Amino acid sequence: MKIFSYMQEYDYEQLLFCQDEQSGLKAIIAIHDTTLGPALGGTRMWTYASEDDAVEDALRLAKGMTYKNAAAGLNLGGGKTVIIGDPKKDKNEEMFRAFGRYIQGLNGRYITAEDVGTTVQDMDLIHEETDYVTGISPAFGSSGNPSPVTAYGVYRGMKAAAKEGFGTDSLEGKTVAVQGVGNVAFTLCRHLHEEGANLVVTDINKEAVQRAVEEFGAKAVDPDDIYSVDCDIYAPCALGATINDETIPQLKAKVIAGAANNQLKETKHGDILHEKGIVYTPDYVINAGGVINVADELHGYNKDRAMKRVETIYDNVSRVFEISRRDNIPTYAAADRMAEERIERMRRSRSQFLQNGQHILSRRQNG
Repeated sequence: MKIFSYMQEYDYEQLLFCQDEQSGLKAIIAIHDTTLGPALGGTRMWTYASEDDAVEDALRLAKGMTYKNAAAGLNLGGGKTVIIGDPKKDKNEEMFRAFGRYIQGLNGRYITAEDVGTTVQDMDLIHEETDYVTGISPAFGSSGNPSPVTAYGVYRGMKAAAKEGFGTDSLEGKTVAVQGVGNVAFTLCRHLHEEGANLVVTDINKEAVQRAVEEFGAKAVDPDDIYSVDCDIYAPCALGATINDETIPQLKAKVIAGAANNQLKETKHGDILHEKGIVYTPDYVINAGGVINVADELHGYNKDRAMKRVETIYDNVSRVFEISRRDNIPTYAAADRMAEERIERMRRSRSQFLQNGQHILSRRQNG
């Protein structure tokens, strides 16, 4: 992999390799952009097939966090860490404390959190060595389980998408097909049920499906049948890439709005949805509740303040649709443009500030 060429092409700032022989730590920290503020992004632990794969994943995920944080209106940039190893077998206290020391050495340029393969307990170990970590135990002033907050943000974003698709943000009487009934999606179902929506659910976990049926009166369908359900809104809340060549022809929904990451298998599928007039809600905009919540910890966590900020996902989603209409582009491209425009405004503002400062200094030096 030609690392510097890749970093230059996508404008990355920094890539760090961290190792600790005693603990077995092999970590890669990627910092994409800090224009809006220090980079925030989780630590993922995974059994990568190669070191190149690990580097590529770190870089890709870091860039994604830049866009997610910018679109959420946070004064934070994007970064990500991957630790090479089996999260079920290779973890130990020394590993995460050694990693915490590396984070501390960045002096606030990068702030981490939990991700795939890491836990609150792992974050607590990192916290032994640095304050630049979020998602730690509530005993340390953390926000705790982020799933309910993420679900609420998705609910707010879905209402904005409904207004775009149906002319009203009321979900009462709407049929929502929810793919996956994990922690986030189950809480989302509760919000939808309380507003009077009709639920159709599926999951490979039959117990989760049965729980949704019993508590919310949901209708259960087989996993392969969720795409063709006669519904108003399709809510992908499980694996990514469920919007693809095979599923799009089956969809009857007018609106797509869900919690899953990387919902489009390829960008061309976003183009197809745009051509079909299906309202697609970009995933990293609608599912930003979790990162908004942990970001509040950086100011001393206040739940009411965090939840009010999560409510703005409605406005962020609405803005994406405005840009899509303004520029006649698919919503996935509109979300990127919204994030890029915010970053560019800050860059211009900083550049102008520096130019003004240099001008004033020059005038003083010249008497």
